[in-house]
Amino acid sequence: MADAQPVPAAAPAAPDGATGAAPSGPPPLAASDAHHRIFITGASSGIGQALARQYAARGAALGLVGRRVDALRALCDTLPGAGHRVYALDVRDRAALRAAAQDFLSLGPVDGVIACAGISAGTLTAEPEDFQVFQAIFDTNVLAMVATFEPFIAPMRAQRRGVLVGIGSVAGVRGLPGAGAYSASKAAVRAYCESLRVELRGSGVDVVTIAPGFIATPMTAHNPYRMPFLMPVARFAAQAVRAIEARDRYRVIPWPMAWVGRLLRLVPDALYDAVAAGRKRKPRLPGGDDGKPEDGKP
Repeated sequence: MADAQPVPAAAPAAPDGATGAAPSGPPPLAASDAHHRIFITGASSGIGQALARQYAARGAALGLVGRRVDALRALCDTLPGAGHRVYALDVRDRAALRAAAQDFLSLGPVDGVIACAGISAGTLTAEPEDFQVFQAIFDTNVLAMVATFEPFIAPMRAQRRGVLVGIGSVAGVRGLPGAGAYSASKAAVRAYCESLRVELRGSGVDVVTIAPGFIATPMTAHNPYRMPFLMPVARFAAQAVRAIEARDRYRVIPWPMAWVGRLLRLVPDALYDAVAAGRKRKPRLPGGDDGKPEDGKP
């Protein structure tokens, strides 16, 4: 496991053709609800990286967590603003994750934490070698989310403000054949975040669950099936930030997938089983390889 010592980030590079003109892009956050310091796991690529870009454009200082230090540094080099920190680690290493959180907290109050790191792979319970894949998916998608949030709860309670954001998935609405580990992990994320939200009620700390549908990221690029309402990752991130700022308890993005999710819950089990059994499945990892966290797309 990588240690959690912060990796110095190079000064942000000016974009090509930059001038002294007023910058375009997302407006600054309102002072009354600004997230000035945001900690994001899974920031190396995909959704995590896109959220980092959105928040940096709004003036936030970021703590960026991912396995690939080169990707994190490259991201930092393109972000506006100052005060960004890079932490190269595997989120399954709880001690390293806690050390990163404590370092970021030592620099000042933290206003938001986004647990975005996740992995996905096809799994079959009948294949003994897939057990370690099940374990890796739950460790990354569920237990690492707990480990991400826990160091920040006491400081946020003390300051009586902050938001914890769990990235779930529409795949958690019903069990998907061939993706039992992923579907179950994302169902667990929704239930866990709901439990935490109620536990923290009245403390000033909010909990938001964002459930992506199909988002164009490296993780979805290899899916062998049709992906309805596929959304560009930058567009997803912009909508997710608005949902977080509005303190939505649970938001599915894009919105048509929210209706798909509702309809799926209404389908009788017998009919769902018959239809889902013929669905194309996500490929299994060769030899039961437990993989490594794929940053940014749950």
